[in-house]
Amino acid sequence: MLDDTRPLTDWLPITKKEVEMRGWDELDVILISGDSYVDHPAFGTAVIGRIMESEGLRVGVIPQPNWRDDLRDFKKFGRPRLFFGVTSGCMDSMVNHYTAAKRRRSTDAYTAGGASGFRPDYATVVYTQKLKELYPDVPVLIGGIEASLRRVTHYDYWKDELFPNILSMSGADLLVYGMGEQPLREIIRLVVKGVPFERLRTIPQTAFLQERDQPPPKNKNWETLELSSHEKCMRDKRSFAANFKHIEQESNKVRARRLTQKVHDDLLVINPPYPPMEEQEIDASFDLPYTRLPHPKYKKRGTPPAYEMIRFSVNMHRGCFGGCSFCTISAHQGKFIASRSEESIMKEVEQVTQMPDFKGYISDLGGPSANMYKMKGKVQEICDRCVAPSCIHPVVCSNLDTSHKPMTELYRKVDAHPEVKKAFVGSGIRYDLLVDDYNKKNDGSLDEYLEQVVTCHISGRLKVAPEHTSDATLRMMRKPSFKHFHAFKKKYDAINKKHGLNQPLIPYFISSHPGSTAEEMANLAGETKDMGFRLEQVQDFTPTPMTVATVAYYTGLHPYTLRPVYTARTAKEKKQQHMFFFWHKRENYQQIKDKLTSLGREDLIEKLLEDKKRHAKRETIKGRVQSRRKGKPARKKRRK
Repeated sequence: MLDDTRPLTDWLPITKKEVEMRGWDELDVILISGDSYVDHPAFGTAVIGRIMESEGLRVGVIPQPNWRDDLRDFKKFGRPRLFFGVTSGCMDSMVNHYTAAKRRRSTDAYTAGGASGFRPDYATVVYTQKLKELYPDVPVLIGGIEASLRRVTHYDYWKDELFPNILSMSGADLLVYGMGEQPLREIIRLVVKGVPFERLRTIPQTAFLQERDQPPPKNKNWETLELSSHEKCMRDKRSFAANFKHIEQESNKVRARRLTQKVHDDLLVINPPYPPMEEQEIDASFDLPYTRLPHPKYKKRGTPPAYEMIRFSVNMHRGCFGGCSFCTISAHQGKFIASRSEESIMKEVEQVTQMPDFKGYISDLGGPSANMYKMKGKVQEICDRCVAPSCIHPVVCSNLDTSHKPMTELYRKVDAHPEVKKAFVGSGIRYDLLVDDYNKKNDGSLDEYLEQVVTCHISGRLKVAPEHTSDATLRMMRKPSFKHFHAFKKKYDAINKKHGLNQPLIPYFISSHPGSTAEEMANLAGETKDMGFRLEQVQDFTPTPMTVATVAYYTGLHPYTLRPVYTARTAKEKKQQHMFFFWHKRENYQQIKDKLTSLGREDLIEKLLEDKKRHAKRETIKGRVQSRRKGKPARKKRRK
C-alpha cells in the first residue's frame, strides 16, 4: 500500500510536472534507471539521487524509459546542466531477464506490479546509446551492478561470447564501479567547479577510455598493471583466465594497483578503489531523507515485488569476505565489511515502525551475509598487505575478528523496541563461522549468537547454503567441507531440542557448478537423503560476469592455477545433474536409474530409488481415494 498523505515533492521528480512543482526551470543531473523508482536505501537509484540532492544538485529520475518509440521519455526533462547518470537497476539486466536455461522470465521483481518488458536487454548500453544519439555533447556517467561487473573484457553467458568493456560498448564518458557514494561525491565536487568530464581521470573507483598509445595520467600513489588486451583475450582463453586473477585481487586490496587494458583503438583505465567506507560515511548514506516508498505513480500498477520483500527490512552492513567463486558481491561491494553504527540502525528501525501497514515484524536484520556485522582485521596493517580473495577460505584468517557479540547485542535492542513484535534474520547466515571445528576462535559469542537467532529471529525454519557435498567441488566454490555442515546441523538441532522447537534447516545447493560431476551430484542426493532432506532450494549455476566460476565455465581453466576444470555446459549435462535433486519425483525415476547404471553406481540406485515402487503404489491408492471423494467411480482393480 502506498502513502497518499505525503506530497509528491517528498520524492525525487520523475515527471515534468513534478519539476515545475519545485519551481525548477532546469535539472543539474538526470538519472535513467532500468528499475521502477522506489525511494528506499536498498535501491541504488534512490541512493545516488539522494546523495546528489544532499550536495545541492537538482536531480530528476527517468525510471524505465521506453526505448522503442520516438524516445519521448528520454527527452521529457530536456538537457541536464551537468550530466546524465545511467544504471540498469539493482540487477544485471540479463540476469533479470533470463533463467539459467536462458528462458525468458515472465516477471520482473524490480518493476511495478512485477510486469516484464519494461527494460531492454543490456539496459545500460541501450540507454546510453539513445542518450548519445539525442545529446551527443552531454556527458554520460554509468554505474550500478551491470556497469561494475562489465567494466573489463568479460564473458556474456547469454550470447556465449566475450564482450569488451561496457564503456566501449555504450559510448559512456565515465564509469563508477562498486558502491558509488565516495567517487560520486568527488565527481560532483569537481564538475560543479567547472572541471570537464574528459579531465576526470584520477578519481578512485572510476574507469574511462583514452587513446591507446598514450600513457595513463600520472599519479605518484598508484602503480599500474597492464592486463592482456581484449584482442588477445578473444584469441586466447588462457590469457583471459589469467587476467581475472589480477582483476579480483586488485578489486579487493586496500592499496590496489591501477589496471589498464588495450581494446581496439583505446586504452581502458580502471583506477583503484576507495578504501572501505568508514562508519560515519555509510551512516550518512543510510540517513538521507528517503520516503522508503515506491513513487505514487505506481499506485494502480502495484508495487515492485522486490520492494515487498525488503520494505520492512534493515541493512546493517555492506561487503562480504566469503569470496565464493560464483558470487559477484565482492566484485561490487568488496570483501571488507563497512558496518553502520548502532545508532544509525536503531534510527532506521524506528522509521520502519512508523511506516504504513507495519504490523510489528521486521523481515530482515542483515546484509549480504547476515553474520558479518562489525567484523574486520585485528591488525589493519596485515589486511593492507593481503591479496587473498576470501578471509574464511581455505581457513578462517587468524587476523579476522569473528566475534558475534555486537550482532547479538543489537538484535536484543531491536527486540526490546516497543513496536517490534519480532525481527527476523532472513538474508542468510554463514554457518561455517559458527562451527567450532572450522572457526576455532569461539569466544562464547558464536554459541550465544546462534541460540539468539534460533530462539528469536527465524520464521519457522533457517536457510543456509552448503552448496555441495563434494569436497573437491566445494574447494572450487571456496566453501568449507560438508562435514562442517553436519557439525552445524548437530548444534542447530540441539538448540531446537533444548527449547522445544521444531524448526527445520533448509539447505541451498547448486548443480552444474564448475568442478561438479554427475556422480558428485548423485552422491549429494544420497547424502542429503540420509540426513532426512527432501531438497527444495536448488538452482543451476548461472555464469555471471566477474566471477571465478564464470571464467572457469568459459575457459575450462581455473583462473588462479590455469589448470583444467570440468564443467557441465550442454543442456543434457546440466539436466543430468539437476535431476538428482529431485530423486523423489516419479518422472525422474528411469532417467536417474539409467544414469547411475552408466556410472556403475548401483549402490546409489538402491539408496535413492529403493522405495519408488512403494511410492508409486501409495500414489495410486491416494488417487482412488480422491476420486471417490469427488463422487467419481474408482477404477476397478484388475484381477491377476
